[in-house]
Amino acid sequence: QVQLVESGGGLVQAGDSLRLSCAASGRTFSTYTMGWFRQAPGKEREFVVAMRWTGRTTLSSYADSVKGRFTISGDNAKNTVYLQMNSLKPEDSAIYYCAATSKMGIWRTRADYDYWGQGTQVTVSS
Repeated sequence: QVQLVESGGGLVQAGDSLRLSCAASGRTFSTYTMGWFRQAPGKEREFVVAMRWTGRTTLSSYADSVKGRFTISGDNAKNTVYLQMNSLKPEDSAIYYCAATSKMGIWRTRADYDYWGQGTQVTVSS
């Protein structure tokens, strides 16, 4: 069993940065594929980024809408995954969810993930 707790959301202006954190307990995140999804009001939950530590390197995949602006990283010692979000836009406003799956590989769909956090709100004003 894995418990995920997100933090770091808030209200910012367009162009600002935020760093979200996802603290994992129960198992070390290095054995899981970790993902970030987001859900805006009235919209489906959408993929943002996923990461998998292979032991020698880190594989990652980003949604086109955030590529070049968002960066996922992890701290094994803290069992925490981060999402650095730069150059934020109003369309980035959503609840951001951290997710985990033990399945090997990089997964981009909601159904592929077994564990979810409670979400953290990000609001970007124009």
